[in-house]
Amino acid sequence: MEKYQNKYRIPPARAPFWDYAWNASYFVTVCTQNRICWFGNVVNGQMVLSEIGEIAHQCWSDIPIHFPFVKLDAFVVMPNHVHGIVTIDKSDYDIKTERNLNERDGNERNSNERDENGRNSNERNVETQNFASLPHPPSQPQIPQEPQTPSQPHTPPPRTQNKFGPQSKNLASIIRGFKIGVTKNARLIQPDFAWQTRYHDHIIRDVSAHYDISAYIINNPAKWSDDQFYMP
Repeated sequence: MEKYQNKYRIPPARAPFWDYAWNASYFVTVCTQNRICWFGNVVNGQMVLSEIGEIAHQCWSDIPIHFPFVKLDAFVVMPNHVHGIVTIDKSDYDIKTERNLNERDGNERNSNERDENGRNSNERNVETQNFASLPHPPSQPQIPQEPQTPSQPHTPPPRTQNKFGPQSKNLASIIRGFKIGVTKNARLIQPDFAWQTRYHDHIIRDVSAHYDISAYIINNPAKWSDDQFYMP
């Protein structure tokens, strides 16, 4: 990813040495298909959200409702992409809560499940389904504060400790759920709305990087004209 002073260039595939269900903080960028500016415009260095932009903002804010082990940090909706920090922290996550959520969401299964761009999909991730509820007015991003010590381990735990499995309760399922929720609501307004298939991620290693990335995210609207994703 050629952003953030070329420091966080991430290849399309996820890091092969890392289990994305592990406790960690991740810097995530999700772009619209063809970088179309569905989410609004930057005016005088401030992001002015469109109706679809408000949907994207609210769906991101709602992520912890559907994934109780997720904590959100700095994030911003830009005209054609979203930046955010997602922290997976399962240290206080109750296995009973996990079971209850699966039972609840399992009752909502149906054969017409679609992926984040509305295509039929045979893969079901039950935690993504309630993102389609109508959003509330968005709150404003917070000025970055000095972050607490990140929960991610410097030395990854053995993979056998990943009790939630490799295909669920991980970063991919979180972002997939967010994208599905935005798509379902956005297409009530604009049927052509679509996401880029892939997303970019960076594993945040320490407090200093966490703080720098937070500041970068919050200051993104003021530097929109210099952005890699800039569309006039």
